[in-house]
Amino acid sequence: MEAPLVSIVIVCMNRLDNLYPCLEGLQAHTTVPCECFVVAYRFSPENLARAQADFPWVRWVVSDEIRGFSENNNLALRQARGRYCFVVNDDTEMHEDVIGALVRDLDRLPPDAAIVSPRLLNADGSLQLCGRPPYPARFYVLQQWHLHREPIDDTVGKTPLFGEVFRSSNITGAAFLIRTEVFRELGWFDETYFFTPEDIALSTLARKKGYGVYVDRAVTIVHKWRTTATRMSPAIRPAAVRGSLLFFSGGSRVKYFLLALPVWLAESSKRAKAALRLRRDPSEANRIAWETFRNISRSIFTRETPKQLFLRYYHG
Repeated sequence: MEAPLVSIVIVCMNRLDNLYPCLEGLQAHTTVPCECFVVAYRFSPENLARAQADFPWVRWVVSDEIRGFSENNNLALRQARGRYCFVVNDDTEMHEDVIGALVRDLDRLPPDAAIVSPRLLNADGSLQLCGRPPYPARFYVLQQWHLHREPIDDTVGKTPLFGEVFRSSNITGAAFLIRTEVFRELGWFDETYFFTPEDIALSTLARKKGYGVYVDRAVTIVHKWRTTATRMSPAIRPAAVRGSLLFFSGGSRVKYFLLALPVWLAESSKRAKAALRLRRDPSEANRIAWETFRNISRSIFTRETPKQLFLRYYHG
């Protein structure tokens, strides 16, 4: 059987309301030969049967165990046969031939180009992200104290290579196209990181290996990321913070401590404020917020992996 040009990989956690618009957009607008994998993560039997019947052209990968973003994507990525892999979130919508445009970009870019991503829009049409600049460890710490905000447009003041294609530094895991041989060389997604920062880790490693990362400002995709359920925050956020500290410390215990201490102080301050709000208003939202900050502050100096932390705090 002839290999497709692009292998599409989508992870969906039993959210057909997200998945259907994503697959319908892909089906309506993609013009290049593709295979499409959907990792059906903890699907109910009814939803799995319905989705398989409605989208028979999709290759379904059932994932019933607790797995993070990296692990779930890797289940499908290791089966990819395309020259390129297009990783995209299920909570995205496409209204143009995103994949075809990005493939044409990589065909025109220098041989060292490995990754190109589209411009991400919010559901209201406003800009969410267009490329990502360097993100050193100090920015991560400052962001926990609300003293730094990552720029949403990394193309401002830059000169495009051609059209609206610009060199960038990092990607977001929400949507990007990557050469499969490069992805394989990099070891796919690093499964150390349960939720974040697997995307920054991937693009950082790619740049260290001498590969280029790009964004096409003219190609857009809608990412409805704010629809993520907050009830999982008490498990997701500790795993994310622990993963970020592991990444930014680069394996150094001294650097880990120096980064972790101000982050712990920031999260402990948020925990105290959340406790006061909960006392004044014992709502479910305030309880979740307090529990989230409590779990984060308890997890920063642990030796547990991000996945172990998620399993400890997950009650789903």
